[in-house]
Amino acid sequence: MTYEPAALAAPDAVRALVSVALDALAEGARQRGGPVPAGGPAALAVADDPVPATGIGAVAALAALTRRFAAGSADPADPWCAAHLHCPPLAVAAAADLVASVLNPSMDSWDQAPVASELEGELTRGLARLCHPAAPAPDALVTTGGTESNLIALLLARETLGRVTVVCGRNAHHSVARAAWLLGLAEPVPVDCVDDRVDPAALGAALARVAGPAVVVATLGTTNTGALDPLPEIAATARAAGAWLHVDAAYAGALLFSDRRSLPALDQADSVALDLHKFGWQPIAAGLLVCADSGVLRALSTSADYLSADDDTEAGLPDLLGRSLRTSRRPDAFKIAVTLRALGRSGVGALVDHCCDTATAVAGAVRAHPRLRLWAEPTLSTVLFRPVDAPDARVAEIRRDLLSSGTAVLGRAQVDGELWLKLTLLHPHTAVEDYAPLLDLVAGRAG
Repeated sequence: MTYEPAALAAPDAVRALVSVALDALAEGARQRGGPVPAGGPAALAVADDPVPATGIGAVAALAALTRRFAAGSADPADPWCAAHLHCPPLAVAAAADLVASVLNPSMDSWDQAPVASELEGELTRGLARLCHPAAPAPDALVTTGGTESNLIALLLARETLGRVTVVCGRNAHHSVARAAWLLGLAEPVPVDCVDDRVDPAALGAALARVAGPAVVVATLGTTNTGALDPLPEIAATARAAGAWLHVDAAYAGALLFSDRRSLPALDQADSVALDLHKFGWQPIAAGLLVCADSGVLRALSTSADYLSADDDTEAGLPDLLGRSLRTSRRPDAFKIAVTLRALGRSGVGALVDHCCDTATAVAGAVRAHPRLRLWAEPTLSTVLFRPVDAPDARVAEIRRDLLSSGTAVLGRAQVDGELWLKLTLLHPHTAVEDYAPLLDLVAGRAG
């Protein structure tokens, strides 16, 4: 078969190249040989011209760069690649993402995305109802992740209440402070935490000092430890102060699908950030912002005659511009919808439960290890540990040594005045036995 480099992404043309890409992916992974390439940044540089005057053809280009891409990537499907909220995508989600790429709908006008907009609406309303089962009209927007969701939440709060003061725990994601800065709001008022969880008494005291409307940001699944802020107490405190309550559940939001775990008081939030490319096994991006009252989304309404003319909307064509701060955007809802149709809520929830159970088992192995210390029992799927008696500098060196040798990708977290190694366990098919050798390796390198 002839592979025409400039062929459009029709199904037959893509089918012919998929096997080339998959073979090159496998070859690149074999070349890498582990969770991450060895040698650090210097080992990844090449001398090829990235913008050549003459092309080499579709097969050669796809094969060569895919091999390089796979060989030089951190592979979240490897159990020892466990530093970040960076999940291995499910095959069904990756295949759905390919479908979206081939059809390439743009979600800024209905005539570019007829059924994609309908599927997105069905999914966002369904997920919003999971968060707010008793609300009259909840809704959700598709976002690029927690950072955009937090930004839009603060924007909606500002447009609803006026110039607001943001109040959040010292454990809050860095994007909260950045969102306040982008919106021209004052720097957030920090609230002290205990065990990486907001202290409700400290929150009440902070709100008492705020003049004017406030936004309280709670975190369900902190970046460092996976801790859950005490949401029922926070919700009551925010409600008593008349504050908007935004919940950053980018990590823990996937517990909505679990039959064994829950998120009490989530329905008390005005807005909720979810992020299924963290703990939902979706290719990036797969974020959502859920709002208890769809009416607040009218603040995002805008118009562009070339996309949604008034007479078109009056004739019944949906106006999609108010569904995002972006104009052109991918149909990211499609892969989420396919995944949920394939596994159901219970199927996704079982994967969430498995990862949390694995984290509990790994924490037990750390606790039982004579040369390792455990920070605390995991709340979600994050385990913090460190070698006994090792100084922080040595802990940092161990992490870098494992990374530069291509052996393992561990995270780092500064908590309680010490540097901890972090395992963020998002692989849904691993067990404690997969991590026991890694624990031994870390302990052995401590000296």
